[in-house]
Amino acid sequence: MQFKAGDRIVHPTYGVSEVVRLEERQLAEANKRLYYVLSADKSTVWVPVEATGLRQLTSSTELDKGRALLRGKPASLTTDHRERRLAITESLKNGSFQTLCEVVRDLAAFGWRKSLGEADAALLKRARESLSREWAAATNTTIDEANAEVAALLAKARQTYHS
Repeated sequence: MQFKAGDRIVHPTYGVSEVVRLEERQLAEANKRLYYVLSADKSTVWVPVEATGLRQLTSSTELDKGRALLRGKPASLTTDHRERRLAITESLKNGSFQTLCEVVRDLAAFGWRKSLGEADAALLKRARESLSREWAAATNTTIDEANAEVAALLAKARQTYHS
């Protein structure tokens, strides 16, 4: 997918970014390559055009699906902390908004039964922060407002599915 200057996109590592320009560069001994120059959270990032994982900012239709996922029935996660962390980390590599919603919902639900360990809590915090930043950008709201909506959707799921 080709992006142009001004497009708001999501980078798998840097999150919500804006394409500043497309530029051809030769770095070190390598051949010339096309790069997207991204503005990402007060940083400038150079990303090869052929890089995988870049995607458009979530649409309003995808946001509605995300809302349904967050208030939906959580998937059960394995009780083995190593397997759980590995599975979640692997699923997050695809970088999709849907996966982010599922991870936040499922890890939050896992914590409803018993307190999350340090690693799970850190993973949930990072996933929620990424979700809220993209949510805020896609809805043109503040991160606090996005956090509040995500929390309300999770509370609804907890009320419905946690007995």
